[in-house]
Amino acid sequence: MSAIGIALGAVAPALPLHTAGKYVAGAYIVFLAILLVYVAIMAARLARTERELAELAGDVEAARSPLAPEPPAPEPPAPEPPAPEPPGQPVGAGGPVGERPLA
Repeated sequence: MSAIGIALGAVAPALPLHTAGKYVAGAYIVFLAILLVYVAIMAARLARTERELAELAGDVEAARSPLAPEPPAPEPPAPEPPAPEPPGQPVGAGGPVGERPLA
């Protein structure tokens, strides 16, 4: 390519200016529409996140509040009943009936 061809390509637009203007305007309108939709989606997400964050902060404050009722203390376990004596031994004998303790 010669220097004249390069200079002509740089000066001459791909489309004549009287027809290219509507395409450029259309491209800007599409770009701005997409940008507007994106900003609207981000604003909705931000509002939802702030609302959820405020709700969580309220839950934390309610849990830390000294006026919040304390949960009831667990009941202690009931004592176990004494084990029954095995049959055949008198109460307090410590061995079978009729045996004498070793002295």
